[in-house]
Amino acid sequence: MDAEGQESFREFVATRSSVLLKTAVLLSGGDRHAGEDLLQNAMIKAAGRWHRIDEPEAYVRQILYRQQVSRWRLKWPRRETSVAEPPEGTVGADAPEATELRVVMCGALARLTARQRTVLVLRYFEDLPEADVARLLNCSVGTVRSTTHRSLARLRALAPELAALAPSGAERQPSRDFSPVEVRP
Repeated sequence: MDAEGQESFREFVATRSSVLLKTAVLLSGGDRHAGEDLLQNAMIKAAGRWHRIDEPEAYVRQILYRQQVSRWRLKWPRRETSVAEPPEGTVGADAPEATELRVVMCGALARLTARQRTVLVLRYFEDLPEADVARLLNCSVGTVRSTTHRSLARLRALAPELAALAPSGAERQPSRDFSPVEVRP
């Protein structure tokens, strides 16, 4: 990579890595360390092809999604285990209800399978249409629809408290703040 490419890559990492990390953490079930590993591997792959990439963020996101799919297909799951979670950063002026909703949602997402979690993250957090999700995951649109339906049903079963914690007016609207659950009155 030439000096101009290195500078361009450094600028991209500095400006976009925090946004990409949020997606990586969600894809890895709320495990920040696994999300960091996922993003770091994606950045390494992107750095090797940097001079040929037209849309860097889209390219890195595609790497993230495909690496997550590859993890599903491993014969044996990762053998690493996290023993202690570092304390979360300061929340700021976040309302206690929103914090509780976020904690419950992250816990519920962590209990979904990797495939279910990935489909929900792509559909509701990334706000991608079904056709784009199907293309990214190399499956049919029907598979995305059925997986989304089953994932939401399982999410509701795993965390029924989400219906009580959902902010008013959030019914039936996808949100970027970890609430892909339709709240039924």
